Amino acid sequence: MTVEWNFILRIFAAGVLGGLIGFEREFRAKEAGVRTHFIVALGSALFMIISQFAFSGRFDAARVAAQVVSGIGFIGAGVIIFQKNAVRGVTTAAGLWVAAAIGLACGAEMYSVAIAATLMTILVLETMHFITRTHGEKDLSITLSPVTNDELVDMMKTLKGTGAEIESFTLTDGVAVFELRIKQKDYATTVDTVLSFSKGLKVEIS
Repeated sequence: MTVEWNFILRIFAAGVLGGLIGFEREFRAKEAGVRTHFIVALGSALFMIISQFAFSGRFDAARVAAQVVSGIGFIGAGVIIFQKNAVRGVTTAAGLWVAAAIGLACGAEMYSVAIAATLMTILVLETMHFITRTHGEKDLSITLSPVTNDELVDMMKTLKGTGAEIESFTLTDGVAVFELRIKQKDYATTVDTVLSFSKGLKVEIS
């Protein structure tokens, strides 16, 4: 039995490069981390090798690659979450899609392209994370109970003083719900202000 070291190098390189993207996602506490990205990239490279060398006679290597591209969508869909009117996990799903492409590139011995794609992906993820944390906005939902009309007015004034944009609010049977849009950098300050104001009230923040 001949050990195909070249093939082993291909799947190893794919796993490492995919794992680098997974490390960034896991460091950010996202849905899919090192293990998932490593396995997706390694598996994609293995599929590419199989499509190129496992069949004798006439074959079309592009067929298996095409199935990997479409099949990775099922895994990507599994990390996308719809929660509180917000879609989360799309970037991680895209990362898995890129990891699969990097795996295919390594399986085809296109190492330079695979490395460049990995570096560019990590660069964009980290750069956008920094920009978002500094200048980005996020939605914040605050539920307070029991609240009177006067307390509701005071809370609105307090929230506006933090720079938060009140998108909507409701008061039903003493339960007030505020939907806010705030700067991500102001999140901790806004939450601290709400907690300081609402002593003695039940508070839910999401």
